Amino acid sequence: MGWRFDVKRFVAFLTAAFLMGLAGAALAEGVRIGVVNPNKLVERSPQYDQVRRDLEKEFQQRNQNMLDKQKQLKVLEEKKATDSAVMSDVGLNRLEQDIRSHRRHLNLVKEEFREDLNVRRTEEFNKLLRHVSEVVHQVAREENLDVVLSQGIVFASQRVDLTDRVLERLREQFKAASEKK
Repeated sequence: MGWRFDVKRFVAFLTAAFLMGLAGAALAEGVRIGVVNPNKLVERSPQYDQVRRDLEKEFQQRNQNMLDKQKQLKVLEEKKATDSAVMSDVGLNRLEQDIRSHRRHLNLVKEEFREDLNVRRTEEFNKLLRHVSEVVHQVAREENLDVVLSQGIVFASQRVDLTDRVLERLREQFKAASEKK
């Protein structure tokens, strides 16, 4: 039972040491620090809502197509349940093949839909994150901040929390962009 190197603990230790050193340097040199909550910025920004609506609109037709295929499959399955007793073996086999074919096609359509939606969602989310980051940088420069932290913060006073100020800027930019359209 010997000593074991734990990467997670080592990284946590280095992060804590860095933050303590940063805090010490900030106190010694008057470094100005700001904090943002990136999840709050993204989830409460009007741009996030717009991205969500745009994706819904973009995938609405494909979603409807998928729902129509589900209804077709359900009709075939109901036909089998109600008519199988009076159908010939050939007719029943043909219907079962048709059901399997529809089910395979529906599963393929669903999988393609999920993959395409995930790709587009990731693309749009990454664009939004880049935009949020740009706005954080703008606000930090305007407020003469030297460091902006975003994760691993246990506590931050309102004085250093930029989240609401950045969120307000995002709303202003969204409103200005909406008025131009």
